[in-house]
Amino acid sequence: MQTKIVIYIKIHFSTLNFTNRLNPQDQMAIKKSELYSSLWASCDALRGGMDASQYKNYVLTLLFVKYVSDKYANRKNSLIEVPEGASFDDMVALKGKPDIGDRINKEILRPLFAANGLEGAMELVDFNDDEKLGSGKEKVDRLSDLVSIFENPALNFKHNRAEDDDILGDAYEYLMRHFATESGKSKGQFYTPAEVSRVMAKIIDVHKLDKPSYTVYDPTCGSGSLLLKVADEAPNGLTIYGQEKDIATKGLAIMNMWLHGNPEASIAGKNTIADPQFKEPDGTLKRFDRASCNPPFSLKNWSTGIVPMEDAYNRFIGYGEPPAKNGDYAFLLHIIASLKSTGKAAIILPHGVLFRGNAEAVIRENILKRKLIKGIIGLPANLFYGTGIPACIIVIDKEDAEKREGIFMIDASKGFKKDGNKNRLREQDIHKIVDVFNSQWELEKYSRFVPFAEIEKNEFNLNIPRYIDTQEEEDIQDLNAHLNGGIPNRDIDALKEYWDVYPNLRKALFTPLRDGYQQLQVQKSEIKDTIFDHPEFKAYSQQLNQLFEGWKAEVYETLSGITESTSPKAFIHTIAEAILQQYSNRPLIIRYDIYQHLLDYWNETMKDDLYLIIEDGWEAKVTRIIEKNKKGKEVDKGWTCELIPKQLVVDRYLAKEQTAIQGMEAELESIQSQISEYEEEHGGDEGVLSEASNDKGKISKTTATKYLKDIRHDPEEQEARTLLNELLLLFDRETKLKKAIKQKQTELDEATLAQFHQLSQEEVKALVIEDKWLTAIQSDIQSEIDGISQRLTGRIKELAERYEHTMSELDAQVAALEGKVSSHLEKMGLVWS
Repeated sequence: MQTKIVIYIKIHFSTLNFTNRLNPQDQMAIKKSELYSSLWASCDALRGGMDASQYKNYVLTLLFVKYVSDKYANRKNSLIEVPEGASFDDMVALKGKPDIGDRINKEILRPLFAANGLEGAMELVDFNDDEKLGSGKEKVDRLSDLVSIFENPALNFKHNRAEDDDILGDAYEYLMRHFATESGKSKGQFYTPAEVSRVMAKIIDVHKLDKPSYTVYDPTCGSGSLLLKVADEAPNGLTIYGQEKDIATKGLAIMNMWLHGNPEASIAGKNTIADPQFKEPDGTLKRFDRASCNPPFSLKNWSTGIVPMEDAYNRFIGYGEPPAKNGDYAFLLHIIASLKSTGKAAIILPHGVLFRGNAEAVIRENILKRKLIKGIIGLPANLFYGTGIPACIIVIDKEDAEKREGIFMIDASKGFKKDGNKNRLREQDIHKIVDVFNSQWELEKYSRFVPFAEIEKNEFNLNIPRYIDTQEEEDIQDLNAHLNGGIPNRDIDALKEYWDVYPNLRKALFTPLRDGYQQLQVQKSEIKDTIFDHPEFKAYSQQLNQLFEGWKAEVYETLSGITESTSPKAFIHTIAEAILQQYSNRPLIIRYDIYQHLLDYWNETMKDDLYLIIEDGWEAKVTRIIEKNKKGKEVDKGWTCELIPKQLVVDRYLAKEQTAIQGMEAELESIQSQISEYEEEHGGDEGVLSEASNDKGKISKTTATKYLKDIRHDPEEQEARTLLNELLLLFDRETKLKKAIKQKQTELDEATLAQFHQLSQEEVKALVIEDKWLTAIQSDIQSEIDGISQRLTGRIKELAERYEHTMSELDAQVAALEGKVSSHLEKMGLVWS
């Protein structure tokens, strides 16, 4: 098959207009990961001094206009009406106009929102605000550049081939996360981290809601992301209700609903506690099937506008009144009051609600006596924007509450990764939390079902450490071993999980010394090799390798069967669940760690590859790299292929040529090493060739030639002449080798390009699946297997070094050293006392 040659312009998105550079069918599919990061970088560069919490409203409004224009402009009877003159293209036409801000307000936003019944439902961001955007040319340039960012052809929502190619959703999440990060304390609360939202959506049985008439509610919905995550878990969607008191954030939530295909969602304003907006005709609170929320932590003025114990909706009667300056329980009780008799909810609250006393202790006891809490999940600290305090998810479940016998608790506080100045749940953390909670698995130091009777004995205190001990066992120093030598059996027995797999390896490493103690019967330096070379270690390593081969066989058809109709979400779910199952219940390895390696590779590389294949098919599309230099002139920097790295083709088809170059490079390295030896041996101030060195102490061909010429008739410089002639031969060989290597590399590059042109579809599949994907994934998983021996080796070596010398041996060494010191002092006429 012939490979298309297209042009790849490498330049900042905000200054690039692709329109006339490439034919649309020949444009290279830009990697999603690069798209999102460039989109953020471009937007952030134009922010100036504006606070991120305000700037996000401009960026996300533009994203909204771009999306609805691409999806619905010029379409009759569509879900969203885009009035003539109010599309993104009309906004583009305003670039550079002195009144661009005013016209965006009047000609684009107002008509667009009015046509869809949103006028008055949300506050429009002002694109003519001199205070935020600057005035005159500064404002014109900023808005024009901002509009230009969204002209990027990769942000085309008209016809994405992938069934669930969520460019919009991913871009939105990426931007929201970064805006929240930049917004500072208290201003990032509009966004619940996507990872936490996913956990909450998966632990309240949303998958059982099979009709879109089922409801989900968030009384403090922020930008609406949490509601959308819950709705996504339902097989046929849900009817969405949300309330948000911040006017600008409410508008953001409405746009978010429209952006994600839920324009019928009901998003209300005002204060949920003082003025709940969703009520039945008789004035009572509307009740919902599911609820989720991340309310503001410990809100001080929560009761403004109401007298709690005279509440019209009876939210506090029978439970108690929350403290005047702490509204955590006010939101929890509002959620409880807003659920149907079979309703379930997940609410994020600070850890303090689990153990604080006084009024909150009374409320907690009353909730517990009603058995409304199904579970509590302790989360890592510093996950949320605007606060660093640790939080938990409280799961409320009214269904069959009277039959409940306890609460299922999880301490997930240690599972996270660092991301800048925040912590984030990893894919493995999300999966583990959800699996453990939904299956009610009790895992040591992680999860436990706690009977109500035990909770009552603890005076209804729900602090997780009271019930789950996550402290690591103390590494005890053995005094007997220090005095008399040997390694305590206790420490060796603690490695039981290894001895269960390698029962005879223990005998190969240790031999009895005395009762309760053993000694190492190999040298410390031989511990690693003893483990690696042991038959049981090799046998189990082979078993683990077979697991990978089993997974490969199971998913190969899925990997090779990618077409334009492949669903990326279904694809990664299939292969990820398969690898999780393949490595389940295996000693010494944690299947979630294996799962994480696959998901990391998916997010870093494989996901982008999948989208390329969906867009272009199994084709090794080659692109030339054209960059602009400082003078604006285009410079050809060679060629590349986004799907298949050049080296993979070289390794498979041109290994002989590559080996030849490597041989020449090895020879070149040897020659350069010899030249360095001449410099070190004979250069320098006192060396025979000191005069042949330059200012930096290096001998070059030029300096060597000049010095040889200077001493050609000097009879006393025979040695120098001999050395210089030898050096010049080496320099000549170095020059010829460099030229030859460059020529061979050019020829190899041309041969590689020619080979790319000849690749068949099956060859492309083999290169991508076998040489790229599976090789990388297996290498990552192998690091986990290698870690088994590294951990065992490290611990045994630590114990061996700890008890290597007895106290009497150390005393003898000290006495010997004291004797030497005394002897030296006596020779100096001093006496040691």
